[in-house]
Amino acid sequence: MGKTNGKSEMKSKELDLDHELPPAEGELSVPEAGSVPPEAEINEVQKLRSERDALLDRLARSQAEFDNARKRAARDQQEYRDYASAEAIKALLPVIDNFERALSVSSSKSSEFRTGIELIYKQLQDVLQKLGVRQIAAKGEPFDPRLHEAIEMVETEDVPDHSVMDELQHGYMLKDRLLRPAMVRVAKNSKQ
Repeated sequence: MGKTNGKSEMKSKELDLDHELPPAEGELSVPEAGSVPPEAEINEVQKLRSERDALLDRLARSQAEFDNARKRAARDQQEYRDYASAEAIKALLPVIDNFERALSVSSSKSSEFRTGIELIYKQLQDVLQKLGVRQIAAKGEPFDPRLHEAIEMVETEDVPDHSVMDELQHGYMLKDRLLRPAMVRVAKNSKQ
């Protein structure tokens, strides 16, 4: 007798096959060798191959659709970037037309010419305001490096220290975003 692990060994003739439970529903039973006809095995293999081919075809189509959608989205984004300013430009075209009209008319009276240019300037300001652009207040305001670009510091006692004395170029905001800072001269008052 050989060594055992302490358990009694059961021999196959000791098993009671008459009282064994049948396999549960959905549980696969392993067929005995030679019990499945070879035609059924071939049909099963062909069925699995056709399912595999159908799934691979669906996968390839899905990948192609995804790639096309990605390319379409990239093209749409590029087109949006290229033409995002179209509405703003359309709004400015009448202003340009008015400037051209004003410049083409030879006026003997400079006051009429000035009045025309002032009207066009007002029209341009209105268009910018409708687009959400507003001018940054600068002269007399405390210097703010987020809104103002200091070009020069001027020694003076007339204006409080670190106040904007002169505005050399207007600054503009688009809604809450800075488009261009105002170029300013800042007062430097050593007495304060």
